[in-house]
Amino acid sequence: MNRPVRSLAWVITLLLGSLLVAATWIQVVQAESLRERPDNRRTMLEEFGRQRGDILVDGEPLATSVPAEGDLPWLRTYPGGPGSAHVTGYFSMIYGSGGGLEGTESALLSGRDDSLFYRRLPDLFMGREPAGASIETTLHPGAQAAAEKALDGRRGAAVALDPRTGAILAMVSNPSYDPTRLTGNDLTAVQEAWTELNADPSQPLLNRALRGNGYPPGSVFKLVTAAAALEAGDHQPDTEVAAPHTYRLPNSSRELRNFGNKECTDDGSDTQSLADALRVSCNTAFARLGVELGAEQLSETASAFGFGQELSVPMSVTPSRFPQDPDDPQTALSALGQFEVRTTPLQVALLSAAIAREGQAMEPHLVDQVLDEDLDVISEHNPREMERAVSHETARELRDMMVGVVESGTGRAAAIEGVQVAGKTGTAEYDDADGRVHAWFTGFAPADDPQVAVAVVVEGVGRFATGETGTGGSVAAPVARSIMEEVVSR
Repeated sequence: MNRPVRSLAWVITLLLGSLLVAATWIQVVQAESLRERPDNRRTMLEEFGRQRGDILVDGEPLATSVPAEGDLPWLRTYPGGPGSAHVTGYFSMIYGSGGGLEGTESALLSGRDDSLFYRRLPDLFMGREPAGASIETTLHPGAQAAAEKALDGRRGAAVALDPRTGAILAMVSNPSYDPTRLTGNDLTAVQEAWTELNADPSQPLLNRALRGNGYPPGSVFKLVTAAAALEAGDHQPDTEVAAPHTYRLPNSSRELRNFGNKECTDDGSDTQSLADALRVSCNTAFARLGVELGAEQLSETASAFGFGQELSVPMSVTPSRFPQDPDDPQTALSALGQFEVRTTPLQVALLSAAIAREGQAMEPHLVDQVLDEDLDVISEHNPREMERAVSHETARELRDMMVGVVESGTGRAAAIEGVQVAGKTGTAEYDDADGRVHAWFTGFAPADDPQVAVAVVVEGVGRFATGETGTGGSVAAPVARSIMEEVVSR
């Protein structure tokens, strides 16, 4: 064999080898990931041809499959509507599954999950198309409905947790969308709806309770600053702290004032107890306290409460963040939940849940049980503890201080008759040029036997500088009260 022929044979051998390796890689190594791609039309056609499991709350469907006419036997519908859209997500012939449990639990809902293999065997032997598993969520129907109604279409989000288990009792994000518009056989209508939703500047597809760039928490972060002071051992709730009318930030000409340019004390003095500073949400006291504690202490305490932690509920949660290496003026602002502090409503609810459960929150979760087509339990969630945030003693002191906020401080609008409520308000600036603010409230009830922890944020309630603004106490606290009432009265 001459040299050109040998060279050609080697080239052909290498090409064949490369083809075999590529085919093996695609068919074996990448097979599962390719199958799970949300835009895999073959998988979507296969899944639309079988009955997808329901997403349930108290046994009632938020998402279900109904018999359909035409080429596909099943149509996905969403009885829960826009109020539960960020819980369910969508299941679309064109755009796949996503936006909520439809995306994260698609393998279970479609019946393809490996955990369902032995339950699929009888269907395979009998030639039946296997049905998907159903998911019973942890949602409390009254709390979910109350959150949707109380937010009343305003931009923002509300999250409620059971601090005893970490179960998510309510999760609402506004603005929302109707998932039914993204399903069905009219592909032109589906495409038009998808284009419209993605072009909307209000971002209705964004789950504000879990995702996004995060909100400045404002004064609800003072709970972290107060916790850091109590944990350091130099402060007690009755420790006197400086609370001047104005506070010049260190190494700066900028003067910090309290909300509405108010005094923190009734008698005109420049000191008050730490508990009173939290009760009236005194900016100057907490800014000074933050500088005294230092950025490292604040950062460590924020981390202990879950800032920076990756969470899945099972939808992924954007990690909250405390700024790295802030200088003294930045530390003062960070202690107030401003500067570059960013968080999600879920994280703020976890902050209250940790205090409610004597310093140790439970991992948040949205899936309670997985059920087969006969609604028999396949699996159920086992509650798990998170890292301890603060000591039992510090948590109890914070609880009592938060009770004072609701009983005689900025959080009076969260009070529930006959129930002791613990809470904290926040009014967070998010636009330095215009002084626009978000309204916050977080808390739990009953304070002595917590059944629900909640966080509410309502976006863009006014301007800080001009006083044309709502506050956490006037806007967010009533929403939180409505949610808590539904749980504690059950």
